[in-house]
Amino acid sequence: MLKIISGFVAALVLAGVLAYSFMSSLMFWEIPSPFGVEETAARIQQNIQNVGNGWTLSGLRNPAKAVEADGSNTLPVMMVEACSTKYSGPILKDDKVRYLSILMPCKISIYKKNDGKTYIGGMNAGLMGKFFGPMVGEVMGHVAEDQAKFVIFDASKPAPALIRGTPGAAGGAAAGGGGGC
Repeated sequence: MLKIISGFVAALVLAGVLAYSFMSSLMFWEIPSPFGVEETAARIQQNIQNVGNGWTLSGLRNPAKAVEADGSNTLPVMMVEACSTKYSGPILKDDKVRYLSILMPCKISIYKKNDGKTYIGGMNAGLMGKFFGPMVGEVMGHVAEDQAKFVIFDASKPAPALIRGTPGAAGGAAAGGGGGC
């Protein structure tokens, strides 16, 4: 009996270690970009504007600036923010899941690593949504499908201009969709 209990405990510990080890790779994704940080951000912005489904740009952030302003150096990091009222609407209208507004707007991070290459990172919206019931799971599944389109690049096309600041903040819907969700 002691062997069975010991084996069960060992299996639980091993399962816990494996879950902990792989959790970040399940919850978040990272892919390399063939372009620099700013060009990648500009191409993602353009893709967001072109994908449809109500997506608009909400902002462009540079978290590395705050680190540099604090007197430190860091490699470049930019965050493209976007939102779709088609997807945010059902979640924001439901009291039971409105707390998920913390996930809005959708953020895609573009950054350089010490290897000199540029990477794109994001949250696995499809998997994350499954933890919050069928409605949120379905909505976030659609978000994940669209996010996959945000990071498909046509290298034969020239790079678009990077939209700096908060797209749509000054110009309303025509300039970027009203500033977010």
